[in-house]
Amino acid sequence: MAKHQLKFWGARGSLPCSGPQYVRYGGSTCCVELRYDEHTLIFDAGSGIRGLGEDLVHNRTGHIDLMFSHYHFDHICGLPFFAPFYHPQTDVCLWAGQSNEWPGVADMLDGFMKPPFFPITPAAFNAQIGFRSFHAGDELTLPSGAKIQTAPLDHPQGSIGYRIEIGGKIICYVTDTELPENSKPDPSLFDLVQGADILILDAMFTDDELPSCRGWGHSSWRQGTEFADAANVGTLYLFHHHPLHDDTAMDKIAADADKLRPGTKVAREGETISF
Repeated sequence: MAKHQLKFWGARGSLPCSGPQYVRYGGSTCCVELRYDEHTLIFDAGSGIRGLGEDLVHNRTGHIDLMFSHYHFDHICGLPFFAPFYHPQTDVCLWAGQSNEWPGVADMLDGFMKPPFFPITPAAFNAQIGFRSFHAGDELTLPSGAKIQTAPLDHPQGSIGYRIEIGGKIICYVTDTELPENSKPDPSLFDLVQGADILILDAMFTDDELPSCRGWGHSSWRQGTEFADAANVGTLYLFHHHPLHDDTAMDKIAADADKLRPGTKVAREGETISF
């Protein structure tokens, strides 16, 4: 059995979707798990984190680190439904970038989970929960000893991209970012993803949709393929799918992206990559 596993628990952006037209790619919003040795690293807490939480409780995992790209609703809406928060044996640390526009991660949780927005507060949690803030560009060291590089992303109110090396592989999580038309982003982002084996990248729009959505903080799948080529990325996973892109639309994007950059993948909810 592989010691390292990457799994998509939610790959949708903006809003969870349900119905038979969303079966193949899933409707849960952003949540990606990286499990290595006895450690669990989670990127974002969209609605997909509910299923992940049930799995973690069932398998009685060790320490959990949860990294936020930012606090927009589709990336935090699953937090109250994350089952490990309600188990006293759970040890979990929540990490988030610090800026003038963002509250600390503990304040975010308190502000989100309270009436009239939610019926209970974080006081209902029984887990051992820690909070860590950092600045975009910092290098983080997790309790497991793993090191993570960070970089700022171009998104309203900001967002954070992550790079981690695990099991001899470099994995980058870069969602909610607006790449420029020439696909030459800020040098810090280019450096972050340079040579990555796996890049999980915001690709919410098609090129036809992009002009009417300037300034929304998202990119097209075509921009993503060009960026991945320029940064010498191995496998590109298109991520943060538009809620109006059903399975038929996603099938077309997958085919077109693979034709333009062979080997490009469209992230599917439930997909697991072992290495």
